[in-house]
Amino acid sequence: MREVMTKTMARNVFYGGSLFFIVVFLILSAHSVRYVVNQSTANAPLTDSVARGKHVWEKHACINCHTLMGEGAYFAPELQNVMTRWGVQEEPDDAFEVLKGWMEAQPTGIEGRRQMPQFNLSDEEIRDLSEFFRWVNTIDAQGWPPNEAG
Repeated sequence: MREVMTKTMARNVFYGGSLFFIVVFLILSAHSVRYVVNQSTANAPLTDSVARGKHVWEKHACINCHTLMGEGAYFAPELQNVMTRWGVQEEPDDAFEVLKGWMEAQPTGIEGRRQMPQFNLSDEEIRDLSEFFRWVNTIDAQGWPPNEAG
């Protein structure tokens, strides 16, 4: 004999399943919120210099060539932890000097070579950009980018 699902049984399955998935959704949402609050930029103070540096980054569309935490183009190096790679994440003046020297040393006009455009940034813009990179460097990116051992 075949068992037929009544309207009451179907309604109970619908409401029970809906309630189950709503509870799962709420638990996962709470977990996500707790993770974002504890793991992202909560411990990285956002200063005016950092905000101005991000504006320089956006104004010159750096993301069209570089990646930042995996977002952007893969034409040029990832910059999320560039200050750590350069060994200058602690001292603002060192970060500024290294970034300024690196940007000024970029070759231009060599045919067939990938090259960074000369943006002719002012010292203040370079200092703000270095502060932005120092700030980004403090974000827990969970091991991204994967640096080569060496």
